[in-house]
Amino acid sequence: VQLQASGGGLVQAGGSLRLSCIGSGYTFIDYDMGWFRQAPGKDREFVATISWAGGTQRYADSVKGRFTISRNNAKNTLHLQMNSLQSEDSAIYYCAKLSVPRTGYRRTSASDYREWGQGTLVTVSS
Repeated sequence: VQLQASGGGLVQAGGSLRLSCIGSGYTFIDYDMGWFRQAPGKDREFVATISWAGGTQRYADSVKGRFTISRNNAKNTLHLQMNSLQSEDSAIYYCAKLSVPRTGYRRTSASDYREWGQGTLVTVSS
């Protein structure tokens, strides 16, 4: 299993970025996918997750209404559209694959995700 994240960068507060994650080595459509982030000196925290078929999503309260998670199962790709970025959003963002296939509810704990991408750095300047 490989997860390759990209799309991070430096952006001014109020700006937007779109992160992408390509999954390979497994049946992408069978697994929920999630985004987590980790800022310096802080624990890794949940950002968003999307169901294996793409029909349902769940977001952290801190990003609700600003971030949108989506997936293209035909291209084995996961996205995170981030709008109205704030300095508090600065972190390394990780995509992750849920450990079990085709679950019935969305998981927000990092311990439920088994495979992780390498991370992509997002820096928001104020």
